[in-house]
Amino acid sequence: MSKLGNLGARLYRGEVGYDFVGKRKIWYGISILITITAIVGLAVRGLNMGIEFEGGAVFTTPKTSVSVAQAEKYAEEASGHDAVVQELGSGGLRIQVAGVDTAKSDQIKADLAKDMDIESNDINADLVGPSWGEQISQKAWTGLIIFMVLVVIYLAIAFEWRMALAALIALVHDITITVGVYALVGFEVTQGTIIGLLTILGYSLYDTVVVFDSLKEQSKDLTKQTRWTYSEVANRSINSTLVRSINTTVVALLPVAGLLFIGGGFLGAGMLNDISLSLFVGLAAGAYSSIFIATPLVADLKETEPQMKALKKRVLAKRAAAAAKGESAESADSAEQADDEAQDRVPEDAAPAGVVGPRTQPTSRGRGRGRPSGKRR
Repeated sequence: MSKLGNLGARLYRGEVGYDFVGKRKIWYGISILITITAIVGLAVRGLNMGIEFEGGAVFTTPKTSVSVAQAEKYAEEASGHDAVVQELGSGGLRIQVAGVDTAKSDQIKADLAKDMDIESNDINADLVGPSWGEQISQKAWTGLIIFMVLVVIYLAIAFEWRMALAALIALVHDITITVGVYALVGFEVTQGTIIGLLTILGYSLYDTVVVFDSLKEQSKDLTKQTRWTYSEVANRSINSTLVRSINTTVVALLPVAGLLFIGGGFLGAGMLNDISLSLFVGLAAGAYSSIFIATPLVADLKETEPQMKALKKRVLAKRAAAAAKGESAESADSAEQADDEAQDRVPEDAAPAGVVGPRTQPTSRGRGRGRPSGKRR
């Protein structure tokens, strides 16, 4: 077995682990800092909205020896606006200039033809109105709201409302960070960005639901034992699924990183930049939030319940009593569990030691010193 697989098995069995839930205030602080940075970047720099949202003109040239930097300079001088230039596979250029009308577009086309030494008729000019981008934005917001409502309803039914609330907060956390990174990096927001943002919603919830499912399974009949608090069980759930979360996140990030750094960086594919950046940031933020935000939030919300408060008091009191006797809580728990298992193996109608002959009446045996029968968790 590989070292990572061995570590995963030990984490799953609870032999080793890291106290994620116990250090939740640190993670909350880091998330708040990152979120504030993203919001400040969004407020100060704003989003670099693409031509689909602001309207403008798109010029497509035939194969040319003019570089992307030169074409960008020519377009900005001719239009007086910022221009985005992309090199096409045919050797031509795609030049986008936002905020220009039809009359301005014709003048820009003529100036580009002159500067780039191309026939004006060979340059294809298309005007894009901002209404299309507004429609896409409205549909995206509608889809996002519907998605979140359905997710909350599903999680509340499949798990409980506290988990649904924690998952929703983690989802908003991921989207805020992704949008903030877009503002700080200055990437253009296009329809590819919208597609990427909507795509990360499912990825963001995947790891969260995996941890929640483990937590739901491990917290069954939790109040019937005195070995662990809810926060400790939540931490065990994170550790038992940690290697799985790391593996799935890395496997998902590798191809996206290829799109972002190779496809977008070296090949100059603009649409790939828009999609891959939102996917890369969203996947990383989703993996972080499922471990460091969602599950600790559930533990905080759950331990406000009177039953969980009482359980925590019993667990701490038992550990204090064990410490007073000079034994660790783990050894006391092991002895207690062994005693319960021994009691479970004794038939209820067995004759007590030293008694000969048939029994006229079953003798009740104390099981677990007054505790309910069954194995201790």
